[in-house]
Amino acid sequence: MNFFNLVTIDESIVLACLGATLILALIGFIIAIVACAKASKLRKKYEAFMAGEDGKSIEELIKSNLSDVNAIKKVTNENMASIEDLYDKLQFTFQKVGLIKYDAFHEMGGKLSFALCMLDKNNTGVLLNVMHSNTGCFAYVKEIVQGKAFLELGNEEEQALNEAVAGKRGSVDFEPEYNEILNK
Repeated sequence: MNFFNLVTIDESIVLACLGATLILALIGFIIAIVACAKASKLRKKYEAFMAGEDGKSIEELIKSNLSDVNAIKKVTNENMASIEDLYDKLQFTFQKVGLIKYDAFHEMGGKLSFALCMLDKNNTGVLLNVMHSNTGCFAYVKEIVQGKAFLELGNEEEQALNEAVAGKRGSVDFEPEYNEILNK
């Protein structure tokens, strides 16, 4: 091709440029269609969000929800403090129990005497021994510190202490169903 006798251009170059321009125009058109589809989808979401509301009421709704969130945070922090306090106190409550029933004087014909050991998390607590006889009932309390007694223990008292330290609850003399409930 010869333009005004000034410039001579090969026809294959012109066709290649026109083809590239056509391809770029087609790619641009496809990108424009995709952008329009995304914008349409976004507009539908916006309209659903703003349906029946003006911008000011949406702002008030967000503010009220923010105050609710702050109130929930405050209550959560108070609850966490209360739970920590309960856990601290729970360490010093009786958590482990050992109970041994026995016949103290072998003449009563029943296991009316018992040794009851109640310990906290650190195996500190009391051991209560109640002996029943024909003439009366006698109770003795012994202090337990970190799983050890400062006074000599009888066989039943030692068994109750061992059960409590091991974390067992109940007694072989109780009904099996009662022991299952205690150990859950």
